[in-house]
Amino acid sequence: MKWFSLSAIWKEISKIRWPKKADLFSNSVQVIIFTGFFVLFFALCLAVISALLNAIGVL
Repeated sequence: MKWFSLSAIWKEISKIRWPKKADLFSNSVQVIIFTGFFVLFFALCLAVISALLNAIGVL
């Protein structure tokens, strides 16, 4: 189990590329916008389905 040694673990950890602050900010903004889009989408779907059910007298 040569790969399971402290030196091998530290070698793999040193290969990790952490995101820069600008990249992290950009990705966070994209996730927030994407989430907001889906909130609006599902709210609109709920409103349309509710209106249709009210129109046919189910609700």
